[in-house]
Amino acid sequence: MSQKVAKIGLTSVVLLTAFLGLMWTTLSEGTEYYKHVDEVMASPEQWYGKKLQLHGHVVDGSIMRRRDTLEYRFQVENNGHVVNASYTGVVPDTFKDGSEVVVKGKLGAGGFTVEPNGVMAKCPSKYEAQSGPGKSGGRS
Repeated sequence: MSQKVAKIGLTSVVLLTAFLGLMWTTLSEGTEYYKHVDEVMASPEQWYGKKLQLHGHVVDGSIMRRRDTLEYRFQVENNGHVVNASYTGVVPDTFKDGSEVVVKGKLGAGGFTVEPNGVMAKCPSKYEAQSGPGKSGGRS
């Protein structure tokens, strides 16, 4: 009877260890942090090599595209902190100076490398509430 209990116990330990190991590797590969530029750039070294979604605004005049390519270099800013970003690919129509942006990729000593399809931008004017005379919908 004790030999049967030992086998069940050993099997349970092996299965639990295998399950926890699989869970750990799956979650550690898929972990992606959502941070604002100022949070990351306050101490950038601790974020090197980690998957990030970085939120901020495109710095006016910083967007540069290499002629006849889809290679972009630009800066993203939030609360006075700036990060240099590089991206190769198609950017959304809303990707412009001053646009709010979330970029997905990794930070390194040379700046933020955006992964393929990793630029998400929105145009603030589309999302701001309208106000002013005649915009309330009521009659005067």
